[in-house]
Amino acid sequence: MGSFQLEDFAAGWIGGAASVIVGHPLDTVKVFGFFKGMSFPLASIAVYNSAVFGVFNNTQRFLSQHHCREPGASPSGTLSDLLLASMVAGVVSVGLGTPVDLIKIRLQMQTRPFQEANLGLRPRAMTLGKPPFYQGPVDCIATIVRTEGLAGMYRGVGAMLLRDVPGYCLYFIPYVFLNDWITPEACTGPSLCAVWLAGGVAGAISWGTATPMDVVKSRLQADGVYLNKYKGVLDCISQSYQKEGLKVFFRGITVNAVRGFPMSAAMFLGYEFSLQAIRGDHAVTSP
Repeated sequence: MGSFQLEDFAAGWIGGAASVIVGHPLDTVKVFGFFKGMSFPLASIAVYNSAVFGVFNNTQRFLSQHHCREPGASPSGTLSDLLLASMVAGVVSVGLGTPVDLIKIRLQMQTRPFQEANLGLRPRAMTLGKPPFYQGPVDCIATIVRTEGLAGMYRGVGAMLLRDVPGYCLYFIPYVFLNDWITPEACTGPSLCAVWLAGGVAGAISWGTATPMDVVKSRLQADGVYLNKYKGVLDCISQSYQKEGLKVFFRGITVNAVRGFPMSAAMFLGYEFSLQAIRGDHAVTSP
């Protein structure tokens, strides 16, 4: 097989859909009940994960094959290969994920708990009898582009880079090493238990460590509708620390880690076993 394989994108889509199905009830609680239906998260996250897993695996495979052609090189992927492939996947995730996260945050802002807890505002739609600022995802996109331009869709992109690039390094690398360590040597295909455990642990690690920059990213993306508070990533960090202390950056870390385990486990299970089915063989796969 060549280094570029479309199967990874298809399997990533299936894995992303599986993670949405598992995580949607948890996500609904986490974001105060917005997106009552699953259509938007199912479509966006599935496509998003398709790109991330496809890019990661094809990049890692390309690097491994390149090293295999070098004298004395090991045929297995090295840590540097995994690190670079994870960073590339992280950059791609930012390009696709920033607009998606922005829309989710902007729609979330219209709920009573978010406005009271994060903005200190009385919910305008409820108190004044006015309709919500955004009527849905499509209207949200149109309004942002009209009022802020295309660049407005990438509000918070700096914080997103600082979250996702190291976040995916702490996602794929622990998974690969844990999966290889747990999988029995006699196993000729993905081990259900190994994939579930390694995927879950990797998700908990990644989401837990990403929490501080996720807080910053969310605040930057929420800025500009009701209030204009922050000039950038550093200003947001500074203001948040001065007003709420260091603990603000770890708000929700337990929820993120606990939520990350089943969603990531479902993601990797969906990816590994759908890839095996698509290829029609029982070869061991490694993301």
